[in-house]
Amino acid sequence: MQILFVADPLESFVIYKDSTFAMMREAQRRGHQIVACEPGSMSWESGGKVTARVRFITLTGDKKQWFDETEARSMALAEFDAVVMRKDPPFDSEYFYATHLLSQAEREGAKVFNKPQALREHPEKLAIMEFAHFISPTLVTRTAQDIRAFHAQHQDIILKPLDGMGGMGIFRVGPDERNLGSIIETLNRGGATSVMVQKFLPDIVQGDKRVLIIGGKPVPYCLARIPQGNEVRGNLAAGGKGVAQPLSNEDKAIAETIGAKLVQRGLLLIGLDVIGHNVTEINVTSPTCFQEIHDQTGCDVAALFVDALELAARA
Repeated sequence: MQILFVADPLESFVIYKDSTFAMMREAQRRGHQIVACEPGSMSWESGGKVTARVRFITLTGDKKQWFDETEARSMALAEFDAVVMRKDPPFDSEYFYATHLLSQAEREGAKVFNKPQALREHPEKLAIMEFAHFISPTLVTRTAQDIRAFHAQHQDIILKPLDGMGGMGIFRVGPDERNLGSIIETLNRGGATSVMVQKFLPDIVQGDKRVLIIGGKPVPYCLARIPQGNEVRGNLAAGGKGVAQPLSNEDKAIAETIGAKLVQRGLLLIGLDVIGHNVTEINVTSPTCFQEIHDQTGCDVAALFVDALELAARA
């Protein structure tokens, strides 16, 4: 197969931990042709197909010069056997527009994973609200009064922007309400921006578990991202320590329920964030932790993904 990865610039990859790189490596090992482009290289001219300036690459095995570019040219996305959307957040206007170009490419015959319509309809933080029985008390609002009322009820809360990633912009406010007003002003920008507020979960000390779901089925191991020092965030980007561990029966049941529903909507790869018994996010843009799980357990997540991609592309 020829597989097009729509991703951030190749030169920005940190290959020892990058899940997209792990996908590429496994796909090349199986004999598939690896092609890459950035969302900004896609274009659509009236009367024509969605095209992109793409780079044909070969992985070298070298840690620094990790790929060779063998060719670059413009191609219609519908010419590829599979298009894998792996652009990292934020899910901003340009990301949104990119999903519309990808939807048009689908109408022209492209097979895109994750499905662009599903990416638009499942914002990573808001998507949990559909599964209220799996989440802790959660509020989405622009209104400072609503946030204060939520804090008065739950006393210890987490506030975060809807478009953040890697733990960016996450605040905890305890019973003393310290800095609550300032935090609200920072996050909601005077009522212009929506904020997610959740009851603080003490189980975070055991880790924020990344549970991967591929083709509707949970990967048997998760990565618990454990906060270090006085930090409340477990995100690896915020200094959390990643510890791979087998899925608990409860996490497996949650992942099977959510995975079975969302795979029907075109979400081939999902990353649940689970703290204790509660799902806190449903990541669909570019779920990661492939390499950390493989390095610590031997479970080849990239192989599971390419298995599912091959099956879906043939369907």
